[in-house]
Amino acid sequence: MGMRPRPLPDELASGPFSTVRARELGLPAMRVYRSDLVHPTHGAHSLTEPVTLAERAVAYAAGMPSARAFSHVTAALLLGLPLPMRLEAEAPSAGLHVMAPTSDGWVERAGCVGHRGLESRRTTTVQGIAVVSAADTWCDLGELRRGTVDVDDLVVAGDAAVALIDARSGVRVRSGSVTSPGVRALHEALHSRVRPRGKVMLAEALRLVRPRVASPMETRSRLMFVRAGFPEPEVNGVVVDEAGEFVAEADLLWRSRRVVAEYQGAPHAEIRRRSGDEVRRRRLEALGHTVREIFSEDVHRTPRRVETLLFMARALDVDPATLLIA
Repeated sequence: MGMRPRPLPDELASGPFSTVRARELGLPAMRVYRSDLVHPTHGAHSLTEPVTLAERAVAYAAGMPSARAFSHVTAALLLGLPLPMRLEAEAPSAGLHVMAPTSDGWVERAGCVGHRGLESRRTTTVQGIAVVSAADTWCDLGELRRGTVDVDDLVVAGDAAVALIDARSGVRVRSGSVTSPGVRALHEALHSRVRPRGKVMLAEALRLVRPRVASPMETRSRLMFVRAGFPEPEVNGVVVDEAGEFVAEADLLWRSRRVVAEYQGAPHAEIRRRSGDEVRRRRLEALGHTVREIFSEDVHRTPRRVETLLFMARALDVDPATLLIA
């Protein structure tokens, strides 16, 4: 029977570590190759096999040079930017997108999708590892292989990136505003690129990106109305009463017509939250607003979408013949 491996120093037992760090702590060279350790990538070691995307990224980062950052799909998910369901489902087992400075060449190691150009991107830190910034990641998503994302996917991700940047800026974005620090950051990132792939698609998406968006389905609901030809609603518009007191924040608000569309996702099914939604609805209706609840099926299923659009056309006094209802 072989000898039990020597215990690791506490500093190395808490997570992935590099060969260099092990040597700095005086660990014998062969200790990192004993049977109790796994090796997620060259130069990285861990007591446990990384499973989630974040765990894999942290493990890979331990074995990579410092002048690297996670990018594209990997960066988007680490930052919390929503992506198409297919990409999110594939991500835990797909290659990690890693970017290096152009002068260093492509990142070439098993389990990684290499990119160049880190010198032209800003980076941030997520869970202690370097990640391309939200604005630059949004631009990089538009450069993915044709057919990977479409314009609406980029608007969804762009709205989320803007919300993230705005929250970190500390700036209070006014209800009804179509610009913000986040929106400006996306413009700056796109305009700084020299002939990026997907620029036409990114530019189209950027025209539709808005601040104050709270969820992907709020974005897709808004796009449904905009693409049908409706006047664009305010996003999470604040409604006050005649005394100027706060009444509600409406997901989609056509202020002049006093019409509201409220997206109801899974979190809204919880009883306490549902009760709060109903109170808000009553307050809005007491002020003369028409309130329509929108569900996923109302956006994605044709019969439900048509019925929803026709209802909203009547509420907004818009002639259906002038709309693209399908």
